[in-house]
Amino acid sequence: MLTTNPYDDDKLREECGVFGVSGSDGASAAALVALGLHALQHRGQEAAGITSFDGTNFHTHRAMGHVAGNFDRDDVIRSLPGEVACGHVRYSTSGETALRNVQPLYAELQSGGFAIAHNGNISNAIRLRRELVRRGSIFQSTSDTETIIHLVATSNYRTLLDRFIDALKQIEGAYSLVVMTPEGMIACRDPLGIRPLVMGRLDGAVIFASETVALDVCGATFDRTVEPGELIIVQGHEIRSIRPFTPMAPRPCIFEWVYFSRPDSIAGDQSVYTVRKEIGAQLAAESPVDADLVIPVPDSGVPAAIGYAQASGIPFELGIIRSHYVGRTFIQPGDKVRHLGVKLKHNANRALIKGKRVILVDDSIVRGTTSLKIVQMMRDAGAAEVHMRIASPPTRHSCFYGVDTPERAKLLAAKHDVGGMTDFIHADSLAFVSIDGLYKALGEAHRADIRPKYCDACFTGDYPTTLTDQDESVSVDQFALLAERVI
Repeated sequence: MLTTNPYDDDKLREECGVFGVSGSDGASAAALVALGLHALQHRGQEAAGITSFDGTNFHTHRAMGHVAGNFDRDDVIRSLPGEVACGHVRYSTSGETALRNVQPLYAELQSGGFAIAHNGNISNAIRLRRELVRRGSIFQSTSDTETIIHLVATSNYRTLLDRFIDALKQIEGAYSLVVMTPEGMIACRDPLGIRPLVMGRLDGAVIFASETVALDVCGATFDRTVEPGELIIVQGHEIRSIRPFTPMAPRPCIFEWVYFSRPDSIAGDQSVYTVRKEIGAQLAAESPVDADLVIPVPDSGVPAAIGYAQASGIPFELGIIRSHYVGRTFIQPGDKVRHLGVKLKHNANRALIKGKRVILVDDSIVRGTTSLKIVQMMRDAGAAEVHMRIASPPTRHSCFYGVDTPERAKLLAAKHDVGGMTDFIHADSLAFVSIDGLYKALGEAHRADIRPKYCDACFTGDYPTTLTDQDESVSVDQFALLAERVI
Protein backbone atom coordinates (compact mmCIF):
# COMPACT_ATOMS: atom_id res chain seq x y z
CA MET A 1 0.00 0.00 0.00
CA LEU A 2 1.21 3.51 -0.76
CA THR A 3 1.04 5.53 2.43
CA THR A 4 2.23 8.92 1.25
CA ASN A 5 -0.16 11.54 2.55
CA PRO A 6 -2.35 12.59 -0.38
CA TYR A 7 -3.16 15.99 1.11
CA ASP A 8 0.39 17.20 1.67
CA ASP A 9 0.77 18.37 -1.93
CA ASP A 10 1.58 21.96 -1.02
CA LYS A 11 5.23 21.35 -0.13
CA LEU A 12 8.43 21.21 -2.11
CA ARG A 13 9.56 17.60 -2.41
CA GLU A 14 13.13 16.43 -2.21
CA GLU A 15 12.77 13.54 -4.60
CA CYS A 16 15.05 10.93 -3.09
CA GLY A 17 17.66 9.62 -0.73
CA VAL A 18 20.61 7.31 -1.40
CA PHE A 19 22.56 4.93 0.84
CA GLY A 20 25.48 2.61 0.10
CA VAL A 21 27.55 0.09 2.08
CA SER A 22 30.86 -1.42 1.00
CA GLY A 23 32.70 -4.13 2.96
CA SER A 24 30.29 -5.11 5.70
CA ASP A 25 32.65 -7.94 6.79
CA GLY A 26 30.22 -10.82 6.66
CA ALA A 27 27.20 -8.89 7.86
CA SER A 28 24.33 -8.35 5.47
CA ALA A 29 25.00 -5.11 3.62
CA ALA A 30 21.39 -5.11 2.43
CA ALA A 31 20.11 -5.13 6.02
CA LEU A 32 22.22 -2.06 6.79
CA VAL A 33 20.97 -0.35 3.65
CA ALA A 34 17.37 -1.04 4.67
CA LEU A 35 18.01 0.62 8.04
CA GLY A 36 19.62 3.60 6.33
CA LEU A 37 16.79 3.98 3.85
CA HIS A 38 14.27 3.88 6.67
CA ALA A 39 16.03 6.91 8.20
CA LEU A 40 15.85 8.64 4.81
CA GLN A 41 12.19 7.82 4.23
CA HIS A 42 11.24 11.51 4.48
CA ARG A 43 13.20 12.12 1.26
CA GLY A 44 11.06 9.76 -0.79
CA GLN A 45 7.95 7.78 -0.01
CA GLU A 46 6.68 6.45 -3.32
CA ALA A 47 9.16 3.63 -3.84
CA ALA A 48 12.35 2.01 -2.59
CA GLY A 49 14.98 -0.32 -3.96
CA ILE A 50 18.15 -2.16 -2.92
CA THR A 51 20.82 -3.80 -5.08
CA SER A 52 23.53 -6.01 -3.58
CA PHE A 53 26.69 -7.68 -4.95
CA ASP A 54 27.94 -11.00 -3.56
CA GLY A 55 31.29 -10.98 -5.38
CA THR A 56 29.88 -12.76 -8.42
CA ASN A 57 26.29 -11.71 -9.03
CA PHE A 58 24.13 -8.64 -8.53
CA HIS A 59 20.76 -8.98 -6.79
CA THR A 60 17.97 -6.41 -6.82
CA HIS A 61 14.65 -5.93 -5.08
CA ARG A 62 12.54 -2.88 -5.91
CA ALA A 63 9.03 -2.08 -4.74
CA MET A 64 6.41 0.65 -4.65
CA GLY A 65 5.69 2.08 -1.22
CA HIS A 66 7.68 2.53 1.96
CA VAL A 67 10.82 0.76 3.15
CA ALA A 68 8.85 -0.78 6.00
CA GLY A 69 6.61 -3.46 4.57
CA ASN A 70 8.96 -4.12 1.67
CA PHE A 71 12.40 -4.50 3.25
CA ASP A 72 11.58 -5.61 6.79
CA ARG A 73 11.07 -9.24 5.75
CA ASP A 74 13.75 -11.87 6.22
CA ASP A 75 13.08 -13.46 2.85
CA VAL A 76 13.71 -10.17 1.04
CA ILE A 77 16.98 -9.47 2.87
CA ARG A 78 18.14 -13.06 2.30
CA SER A 79 17.54 -12.57 -1.42
CA LEU A 80 20.08 -9.71 -1.36
CA PRO A 81 23.34 -11.39 -0.25
CA GLY A 82 26.75 -9.77 -0.22
CA GLU A 83 28.99 -7.33 1.62
CA VAL A 84 28.28 -4.51 -0.85
CA ALA A 85 24.86 -2.93 -1.44
CA CYS A 86 23.22 0.37 -2.30
CA GLY A 87 19.67 1.60 -2.02
CA HIS A 88 17.34 4.39 -2.89
CA VAL A 89 14.04 5.98 -1.81
CA ARG A 90 12.16 8.19 -4.21
CA TYR A 91 9.20 10.36 -4.91
CA SER A 92 7.48 10.02 -8.25
CA THR A 93 6.03 13.47 -8.23
CA SER A 94 5.58 14.02 -11.95
CA GLY A 95 5.61 11.80 -14.99
CA GLU A 96 5.22 8.06 -14.71
CA THR A 97 4.93 6.18 -11.43
CA ALA A 98 6.21 2.76 -12.41
CA LEU A 99 8.50 0.04 -11.13
CA ARG A 100 10.79 0.50 -14.12
CA ASN A 101 11.76 3.94 -12.74
CA VAL A 102 12.50 2.71 -9.22
CA GLN A 103 16.20 2.81 -8.39
CA PRO A 104 18.87 1.61 -8.17
CA LEU A 105 18.85 1.22 -11.93
CA TYR A 106 20.88 -1.74 -13.16
CA ALA A 107 22.44 -2.69 -16.48
CA GLU A 108 24.90 -5.26 -17.80
CA LEU A 109 27.74 -3.38 -19.49
CA GLN A 110 30.76 -4.75 -21.32
CA SER A 111 32.70 -4.54 -18.06
CA GLY A 112 29.98 -6.28 -16.05
CA GLY A 113 27.10 -5.19 -13.85
CA PHE A 114 26.48 -1.51 -13.18
CA ALA A 115 24.00 -0.29 -10.54
CA ILE A 116 23.35 3.37 -9.84
CA ALA A 117 21.37 5.38 -7.28
CA HIS A 118 20.98 9.08 -8.01
CA ASN A 119 19.81 12.09 -6.06
CA GLY A 120 19.37 15.20 -8.20
CA ASN A 121 18.42 16.07 -11.73
CA ILE A 122 20.28 16.21 -15.02
CA SER A 123 19.27 19.45 -16.67
CA ASN A 124 20.46 18.46 -20.16
CA ALA A 125 18.97 14.96 -20.08
CA ILE A 126 16.58 15.49 -22.97
CA ARG A 127 19.31 16.66 -25.32
CA LEU A 128 21.60 13.79 -24.28
CA ARG A 129 18.82 11.24 -24.53
CA ARG A 130 17.87 12.43 -28.00
CA GLU A 131 21.45 12.02 -29.20
CA LEU A 132 21.87 8.62 -27.51
CA VAL A 133 18.69 7.30 -29.09
CA ARG A 134 19.84 8.58 -32.47
CA ARG A 135 23.04 6.55 -32.00
CA GLY A 136 21.10 3.39 -31.14
CA SER A 137 20.60 3.41 -27.36
CA ILE A 138 17.39 1.80 -26.16
CA PHE A 139 16.02 3.26 -22.93
CA GLN A 140 14.08 1.12 -20.47
CA SER A 141 12.81 3.92 -18.20
CA THR A 142 11.76 7.56 -18.29
CA SER A 143 14.35 8.45 -15.67
CA ASP A 144 17.11 10.94 -16.42
CA THR A 145 19.40 8.68 -14.38
CA GLU A 146 19.42 6.10 -17.16
CA THR A 147 21.19 8.67 -19.35
CA ILE A 148 24.30 8.18 -17.20
CA ILE A 149 24.26 4.44 -17.81
CA HIS A 150 24.11 4.91 -21.60
CA LEU A 151 26.86 7.52 -21.53
CA VAL A 152 29.09 5.08 -19.65
CA ALA A 153 28.20 2.24 -22.01
CA THR A 154 29.00 4.24 -25.14
CA SER A 155 32.15 5.97 -23.91
CA ASN A 156 35.34 5.29 -25.86
CA TYR A 157 37.60 5.34 -22.81
CA ARG A 158 39.29 2.10 -21.77
CA THR A 159 38.68 1.71 -18.03
CA LEU A 160 35.29 1.77 -16.35
CA LEU A 161 36.35 4.63 -14.08
CA ASP A 162 37.44 6.73 -17.05
CA ARG A 163 34.18 5.94 -18.86
CA PHE A 164 32.23 6.99 -15.79
CA ILE A 165 34.15 10.27 -15.50
CA ASP A 166 33.63 10.84 -19.23
CA ALA A 167 29.87 10.43 -18.68
CA LEU A 168 29.83 12.85 -15.76
CA LYS A 169 31.65 15.48 -17.77
CA GLN A 170 28.83 15.44 -20.32
CA ILE A 171 25.98 16.04 -17.90
CA GLU A 172 24.72 19.27 -16.37
CA GLY A 173 22.77 19.89 -13.22
CA ALA A 174 22.84 18.30 -9.78
CA TYR A 175 23.75 14.82 -8.66
CA SER A 176 24.88 12.76 -5.74
CA LEU A 177 25.56 9.23 -6.92
CA VAL A 178 26.29 5.85 -5.41
CA VAL A 179 27.47 3.38 -8.07
CA MET A 180 28.24 -0.33 -7.74
CA THR A 181 30.36 -2.33 -10.20
CA PRO A 182 32.28 -5.61 -9.91
CA GLU A 183 35.36 -3.46 -9.29
CA GLY A 184 33.91 -1.68 -6.27
CA MET A 185 31.73 1.22 -5.16
CA ILE A 186 31.96 4.83 -6.35
CA ALA A 187 30.33 7.79 -4.59
CA CYS A 188 30.39 11.29 -6.00
CA ARG A 189 28.82 14.74 -6.03
CA ASP A 190 28.45 17.28 -8.79
CA PRO A 191 31.11 20.04 -8.94
CA LEU A 192 28.81 22.53 -7.17
CA GLY A 193 27.73 20.08 -4.47
CA ILE A 194 24.07 21.02 -4.93
CA ARG A 195 22.78 17.71 -3.55
CA PRO A 196 24.16 16.31 -0.27
CA LEU A 197 26.24 13.18 0.38
CA VAL A 198 28.19 12.11 3.47
CA MET A 199 30.60 9.31 4.30
CA GLY A 200 30.69 7.20 7.46
CA ARG A 201 32.18 4.02 8.87
CA LEU A 202 30.85 1.01 10.72
CA ASP A 203 33.52 -1.43 11.85
CA GLY A 204 35.18 -2.37 8.57
CA ALA A 205 32.46 -0.98 6.31
CA VAL A 206 32.44 2.31 4.41
CA ILE A 207 29.00 3.92 4.20
CA PHE A 208 27.61 6.70 2.02
CA ALA A 209 24.31 8.43 2.73
CA SER A 210 22.30 11.49 1.80
CA GLU A 211 22.17 12.59 5.46
CA THR A 212 24.06 11.96 8.68
CA VAL A 213 20.90 10.76 10.42
CA ALA A 214 21.07 7.59 8.31
CA LEU A 215 24.54 6.92 9.71
CA ASP A 216 23.22 7.40 13.24
CA VAL A 217 20.37 4.96 12.77
CA CYS A 218 22.58 2.12 11.56
CA GLY A 219 25.23 2.74 14.24
CA ALA A 220 27.88 4.20 11.94
CA THR A 221 30.15 7.11 12.77
CA PHE A 222 30.25 10.21 10.60
CA ASP A 223 33.58 10.47 8.81
CA ARG A 224 33.22 13.47 6.52
CA THR A 225 31.20 15.12 3.78
CA VAL A 226 31.85 13.98 0.22
CA GLU A 227 33.23 17.18 -1.27
CA PRO A 228 31.74 18.86 -4.35
CA GLY A 229 33.29 17.40 -7.50
CA GLU A 230 34.89 14.53 -5.57
CA LEU A 231 34.77 10.85 -6.51
CA ILE A 232 35.48 8.34 -3.73
CA ILE A 233 36.35 4.85 -4.97
CA VAL A 234 36.12 1.93 -2.54
CA GLN A 235 37.72 -1.35 -3.65
CA GLY A 236 37.90 -3.83 -0.80
CA HIS A 237 39.80 -2.08 1.99
CA GLU A 238 41.33 0.47 -0.38
CA ILE A 239 39.77 3.95 -0.53
CA ARG A 240 40.80 6.51 -3.11
CA SER A 241 39.67 10.06 -3.72
CA ILE A 242 39.98 11.83 -7.04
CA ARG A 243 38.79 15.23 -8.27
CA PRO A 244 38.48 15.15 -12.06
CA PHE A 245 36.59 18.43 -12.43
CA THR A 246 37.76 22.02 -12.53
CA PRO A 247 37.32 23.40 -8.97
CA MET A 248 34.26 25.60 -8.53
CA ALA A 249 32.81 27.57 -5.63
CA PRO A 250 30.25 25.19 -4.03
CA ARG A 251 26.52 26.01 -4.10
CA PRO A 252 24.71 23.44 -1.90
CA CYS A 253 20.92 23.62 -1.89
CA ILE A 254 19.83 26.00 0.88
CA PHE A 255 16.49 24.21 1.22
CA GLU A 256 18.25 21.30 2.92
CA TRP A 257 18.42 23.50 6.03
CA VAL A 258 14.95 24.97 5.56
CA TYR A 259 12.96 21.77 5.02
CA PHE A 260 14.43 18.75 3.24
CA SER A 261 16.86 17.31 5.79
CA ARG A 262 15.70 15.75 9.03
CA PRO A 263 16.26 18.18 11.92
CA ASP A 264 18.55 15.68 13.66
CA SER A 265 20.96 15.68 10.70
CA ILE A 266 24.19 17.64 10.39
CA ALA A 267 24.54 19.43 7.05
CA GLY A 268 27.63 21.39 6.11
CA ASP A 269 28.96 20.99 9.68
CA GLN A 270 25.84 22.69 11.06
CA SER A 271 22.97 21.22 13.04
CA VAL A 272 19.86 21.45 10.88
CA TYR A 273 17.71 21.84 14.00
CA THR A 274 19.83 24.73 15.29
CA VAL A 275 19.74 26.51 11.93
CA ARG A 276 15.96 26.20 11.75
CA LYS A 277 15.59 27.67 15.22
CA GLU A 278 17.85 30.54 14.18
CA ILE A 279 15.72 31.13 11.08
CA GLY A 280 12.73 31.46 13.39
CA ALA A 281 14.63 33.95 15.55
CA GLN A 282 15.53 35.98 12.45
CA LEU A 283 11.90 35.92 11.40
CA ALA A 284 10.82 37.22 14.82
CA ALA A 285 13.33 40.07 14.59
CA GLU A 286 12.31 41.01 11.05
CA SER A 287 8.52 40.57 11.35
CA PRO A 288 7.29 40.96 14.94
CA VAL A 289 3.58 41.01 15.74
CA ASP A 290 1.57 41.30 18.97
CA ALA A 291 0.04 37.92 19.67
CA ASP A 292 -0.75 35.44 22.42
CA LEU A 293 0.62 32.18 20.98
CA VAL A 294 3.23 30.90 18.53
CA ILE A 295 1.93 27.75 16.86
CA PRO A 296 3.93 25.56 14.47
CA VAL A 297 2.42 23.95 11.40
CA PRO A 298 3.51 20.38 12.11
CA ASP A 299 5.94 18.93 11.70
CA SER A 300 8.28 20.99 9.54
CA GLY A 301 7.44 24.30 11.20
CA VAL A 302 8.31 23.19 14.73
CA PRO A 303 12.00 24.21 15.07
CA ALA A 304 11.43 27.62 13.46
CA ALA A 305 8.40 28.20 15.69
CA ILE A 306 10.48 27.41 18.77
CA GLY A 307 13.08 29.92 17.60
CA TYR A 308 10.39 32.53 16.93
CA ALA A 309 8.83 32.00 20.36
CA GLN A 310 12.14 32.17 22.20
CA ALA A 311 13.21 35.35 20.39
CA SER A 312 9.84 37.09 20.74
CA GLY A 313 8.94 35.97 24.25
CA ILE A 314 5.53 34.78 23.04
CA PRO A 315 4.57 31.32 24.38
CA PHE A 316 5.03 28.31 22.09
CA GLU A 317 2.04 25.98 22.02
CA LEU A 318 0.85 22.99 20.01
CA GLY A 319 -2.27 24.55 18.58
CA ILE A 320 -2.46 22.05 15.70
CA ILE A 321 -2.41 18.34 16.38
CA ARG A 322 -1.24 16.08 13.59
CA SER A 323 -2.39 12.57 12.83
CA HIS A 324 0.42 10.34 11.60
CA TYR A 325 -1.87 7.61 10.31
CA VAL A 326 -3.31 9.02 7.10
CA GLY A 327 -3.15 6.49 4.28
CA ARG A 328 -3.47 7.11 0.57
CA THR A 329 -6.19 4.50 0.18
CA PHE A 330 -8.44 6.03 2.85
CA ILE A 331 -10.14 8.52 0.52
CA GLN A 332 -10.16 8.30 -3.25
CA PRO A 333 -9.20 11.46 -5.18
CA GLY A 334 -12.65 11.97 -6.69
CA ASP A 335 -14.54 11.88 -3.40
CA LYS A 336 -16.21 15.11 -2.33
CA VAL A 337 -14.99 14.56 1.23
CA ARG A 338 -11.40 14.78 -0.03
CA HIS A 339 -11.66 18.55 0.48
CA LEU A 340 -11.72 17.85 4.21
CA GLY A 341 -8.36 16.12 3.92
CA VAL A 342 -6.42 18.82 5.75
CA LYS A 343 -8.58 18.15 8.83
CA LEU A 344 -7.85 14.45 8.53
CA LYS A 345 -4.17 15.27 8.87
CA HIS A 346 -4.29 18.43 11.03
CA ASN A 347 -6.84 19.35 13.66
CA ALA A 348 -7.05 22.54 15.72
CA ASN A 349 -6.62 22.45 19.48
CA ARG A 350 -9.80 24.44 20.03
CA ALA A 351 -9.59 24.86 23.80
CA LEU A 352 -6.19 26.52 23.40
CA ILE A 353 -6.94 28.70 20.37
CA LYS A 354 -10.36 30.19 21.11
CA GLY A 355 -10.15 33.95 21.56
CA LYS A 356 -6.37 34.04 21.04
CA ARG A 357 -4.20 35.99 18.62
CA VAL A 358 -2.05 33.30 17.03
CA ILE A 359 1.12 33.26 14.95
CA LEU A 360 1.35 30.26 12.62
CA VAL A 361 4.91 29.34 11.64
CA ASP A 362 5.56 27.15 8.58
CA ASP A 363 8.64 26.41 6.49
CA SER A 364 7.32 27.58 3.10
CA ILE A 365 4.33 28.43 0.95
CA VAL A 366 4.20 26.78 -2.46
CA ARG A 367 0.70 26.79 -3.96
CA GLY A 368 -0.86 28.31 -0.86
CA THR A 369 -3.76 25.88 -0.70
CA THR A 370 -2.70 24.25 2.57
CA SER A 371 -1.98 27.62 4.21
CA LEU A 372 -5.45 28.77 3.22
CA LYS A 373 -7.05 25.72 4.86
CA ILE A 374 -4.99 25.96 8.03
CA VAL A 375 -5.71 29.67 8.47
CA GLN A 376 -9.40 28.89 8.06
CA MET A 377 -9.03 26.06 10.58
CA MET A 378 -7.72 28.56 13.13
CA ARG A 379 -10.63 30.89 12.48
CA ASP A 380 -13.13 28.04 12.79
CA ALA A 381 -11.53 27.20 16.15
CA GLY A 382 -12.25 30.73 17.35
CA ALA A 383 -8.89 32.49 16.89
CA ALA A 384 -9.23 36.25 17.26
CA GLU A 385 -6.39 36.93 14.82
CA VAL A 386 -4.28 34.70 12.58
CA HIS A 387 -0.81 35.82 11.52
CA MET A 388 1.35 33.67 9.24
CA ARG A 389 5.15 33.67 9.40
CA ILE A 390 7.21 31.67 6.89
CA ALA A 391 10.75 30.43 7.61
CA SER A 392 11.96 30.93 4.03
CA PRO A 393 11.72 33.67 1.42
CA PRO A 394 8.86 33.51 -1.12
CA THR A 395 9.25 30.57 -3.53
CA ARG A 396 8.97 32.33 -6.89
CA HIS A 397 10.91 30.02 -9.22
CA SER A 398 10.93 26.35 -10.19
CA CYS A 399 13.78 24.04 -9.26
CA PHE A 400 15.53 21.96 -11.94
CA TYR A 401 18.01 20.24 -9.62
CA GLY A 402 16.04 17.30 -8.27
CA VAL A 403 13.27 18.97 -6.30
CA ASP A 404 9.64 18.61 -7.24
CA THR A 405 8.52 22.20 -7.77
CA PRO A 406 5.27 23.01 -9.53
CA GLU A 407 5.59 24.87 -12.77
CA ARG A 408 6.12 28.54 -12.05
CA ALA A 409 2.58 29.55 -12.93
CA LYS A 410 1.33 27.47 -9.99
CA LEU A 411 3.64 29.06 -7.41
CA LEU A 412 1.64 31.51 -5.32
CA ALA A 413 4.59 33.90 -4.90
CA ALA A 414 5.11 34.02 -8.67
CA LYS A 415 1.57 35.32 -9.13
CA HIS A 416 1.17 37.64 -6.14
CA ASP A 417 3.13 40.02 -3.97
CA VAL A 418 3.00 39.48 -0.19
CA GLY A 419 -0.18 41.55 0.04
CA GLY A 420 -1.87 39.41 -2.58
CA MET A 421 -0.69 36.25 -0.87
CA THR A 422 -2.06 37.50 2.44
CA ASP A 423 -5.45 38.02 0.84
CA PHE A 424 -5.33 34.61 -0.80
CA ILE A 425 -4.76 32.70 2.45
CA HIS A 426 -7.12 35.04 4.38
CA ALA A 427 -4.57 35.82 7.11
CA ASP A 428 -4.45 39.02 9.15
CA SER A 429 -0.79 39.34 8.20
CA LEU A 430 1.86 37.35 6.36
CA ALA A 431 5.64 37.71 6.39
CA PHE A 432 8.61 35.73 5.09
CA VAL A 433 12.16 35.68 6.36
CA SER A 434 14.36 37.78 4.08
CA ILE A 435 17.01 36.18 1.91
CA ASP A 436 19.69 37.95 3.98
CA GLY A 437 18.01 36.74 7.16
CA LEU A 438 18.14 33.17 5.87
CA TYR A 439 21.86 33.52 5.16
CA LYS A 440 22.41 35.04 8.62
CA ALA A 441 20.80 31.98 10.18
CA LEU A 442 23.46 29.94 8.37
CA GLY A 443 26.27 32.08 9.75
CA GLU A 444 26.75 34.45 6.83
CA ALA A 445 26.64 38.24 7.14
CA HIS A 446 24.30 38.42 4.15
CA ARG A 447 23.76 36.93 0.72
CA ALA A 448 26.59 37.81 -1.65
CA ASP A 449 25.28 39.17 -4.94
CA ILE A 450 28.16 37.53 -6.81
CA ARG A 451 28.78 33.85 -6.11
CA PRO A 452 26.44 33.35 -3.15
CA LYS A 453 27.35 30.43 -0.89
CA TYR A 454 24.20 28.42 -1.53
CA CYS A 455 21.87 27.50 -4.37
CA ASP A 456 18.79 29.60 -3.67
CA ALA A 457 17.36 29.67 -7.19
CA CYS A 458 13.83 28.82 -6.01
CA PHE A 459 13.83 32.15 -4.17
CA THR A 460 16.02 34.35 -6.37
CA GLY A 461 15.93 32.82 -9.87
CA ASP A 462 19.75 32.72 -9.77
CA TYR A 463 20.44 29.27 -11.25
CA PRO A 464 24.07 28.20 -10.73
CA THR A 465 24.27 26.01 -13.86
CA THR A 466 23.09 26.15 -17.42
CA LEU A 467 19.62 24.69 -18.04
CA THR A 468 20.00 23.30 -21.52
CA ASP A 469 16.66 21.56 -21.75
CA GLN A 470 14.82 24.62 -20.45
CA ASP A 471 16.79 27.01 -22.64
CA GLU A 472 15.71 24.97 -25.64
CA SER A 473 12.11 25.86 -24.76
CA VAL A 474 11.07 22.43 -23.55
CA SER A 475 8.03 22.88 -21.37
CA VAL A 476 8.24 21.76 -17.74
CA ASP A 477 5.49 19.20 -18.32
CA GLN A 478 7.29 17.69 -21.30
CA PHE A 479 10.55 17.75 -19.41
CA ALA A 480 8.98 15.86 -16.51
CA LEU A 481 7.48 13.27 -18.86
CA LEU A 482 10.53 12.58 -20.98
CA ALA A 483 13.28 12.92 -18.42
CA GLU A 484 11.58 12.54 -15.12
CA ARG A 485 13.24 14.51 -12.35
CA VAL A 486 14.23 11.60 -10.20
CA ILE A 487 17.04 11.17 -8.10
